[in-house]
Amino acid sequence: MTTRDDASALIQRMQECFNTRRFDQAADLHTPGFFSHPLGTTGFAAGKDAWRMLTARFPSMRVVAQDILVDGDRAAVRSTVEGIETPDGAQPMLFEIFRFDDGRFAEMWGASTGFPPSISPEDVLGRP
Repeated sequence: MTTRDDASALIQRMQECFNTRRFDQAADLHTPGFFSHPLGTTGFAAGKDAWRMLTARFPSMRVVAQDILVDGDRAAVRSTVEGIETPDGAQPMLFEIFRFDDGRFAEMWGASTGFPPSISPEDVLGRP
């Protein structure tokens, strides 16, 4: 079972891997059967590719957890996105829900707000 402190630490480690571009280290934080609902894929390889695409387009992009709410084997995270200039000055945000299994990420759902359509994660990754 993943404790509240373990879940928060895991999320912060994942964000640190993203922010420092140590994508390979993030793979160890995910179960082999990890499922990303936004990407519709199993395994972390597609997530790592998505991270590479996003950071290639936005080299200064960083995510910072503002709220981490843990309930059982799930956590909801609200993160600000730094390093992306928007025409209206909006602060882009990510909203993610994770399910954990044995101390690792097993499943993820996500949405974003504050991004202009041409630079939203969905647009950059070619998702509807």
